[in-house]
Amino acid sequence: MFERPHLQVLIRRIQEERKFIQVLTGPRQVGKTTLVTQLVKKMALPDLFESADAIPSANTTWIEQIWETARLKMQQANSPAFLLVIDEIQKIDNWSEVVKRLWDEDTRKAVNIKVILLGSSRLLMQRGLSESLAGRFESTYLGHWSFPEMQAAFGWSADQYAWFGGYPGSATLIEDEERWKQYISHSLIETSISKDILMLTRVDKPALLKRLFEIGCLYSGQILSYTKMQGQLQDAGNTTTLSHYLDLLNTAGLLGGIEAYAADIVRKRASSPKFQVHNTALISAQRAELFREIRGDATMWGRIVESSAGAHLVNHALTENFNVHYWRHRDAEVDFVIEKRGKVIGIEIKSGGDVATSGMEQFKKQFHPHKILLVGKAGLPWEEFLSINPASLF
Repeated sequence: MFERPHLQVLIRRIQEERKFIQVLTGPRQVGKTTLVTQLVKKMALPDLFESADAIPSANTTWIEQIWETARLKMQQANSPAFLLVIDEIQKIDNWSEVVKRLWDEDTRKAVNIKVILLGSSRLLMQRGLSESLAGRFESTYLGHWSFPEMQAAFGWSADQYAWFGGYPGSATLIEDEERWKQYISHSLIETSISKDILMLTRVDKPALLKRLFEIGCLYSGQILSYTKMQGQLQDAGNTTTLSHYLDLLNTAGLLGGIEAYAADIVRKRASSPKFQVHNTALISAQRAELFREIRGDATMWGRIVESSAGAHLVNHALTENFNVHYWRHRDAEVDFVIEKRGKVIGIEIKSGGDVATSGMEQFKKQFHPHKILLVGKAGLPWEEFLSINPASLF
């Protein structure tokens, strides 16, 4: 079975740290549970794995019950340490306060229970961690699978990855593309929106959120002002509501709005967002065209390639701690601008044989970037770009 690189990192932490809380967050169907299952098999520790997926949100005593079970199992095994794994913990109200209390009790009594918490809602996990567990945890984000991972696990080409995206659970279905589209739409999109957003966060207009997601996937890679969004949506709402819903979709690992690059934060936040999916499968599953059809349309295929490059940047930004922007001034535009510790890199994506536009020249004169990169046939092949860690560019 294919092992993601995060596995060895977690094993080392468990072996080196006497007592810790490890938090794993990430979108649905990226292998969080599989990763922990592999981890448990490799560790010579007694363990307990439980999920809060079907537990009522008000049942905070459930955490106490399984924690006490872990303590008893540790005593019965006469083991100096124990591994407790709780999946979908963000679904329990006030989970972080309960975990903090139980964790502190074990610390006072020198009970060495090592805890791994899994959650598919990055927003709610972050709230709980910052409010109650500050200084007691280490967090790891498990993002969508990269092209090298899908290639190593399933033998995919770059073209297949650009269209079918990075959901490992769907890889065996791509020969029957209609079935694959149904799987992505119902098992991933609908479940992520209903369980990771609507059930856990107050959303006054769920139909508007769903329509915003559909529009965002349709326009992935394109800049759209909130005013223009209102024109595309049947229930327009207001710009604050749309911005909030886009943030919720982003924290669920579905769709984000990339801000414009500017010299000051105020102008960045006031900019029109550039829609960007976290996984190109979210685009493909909602389009009527099949892979062989879209591959023959140079214009549409170019948009898929750019969205794939954008998803590659966004996913690595969450693990490598750099920022992703775009830049536009009048008719001049740079597809992506990445920024880390004062270093700025401009990136243009050209899936055809086009050369760089004047946008990069203007950007270079104004901001003096650390590097400029052309991705495409005239520069670094886009297939190779999807194979590198963007953080290595800094």
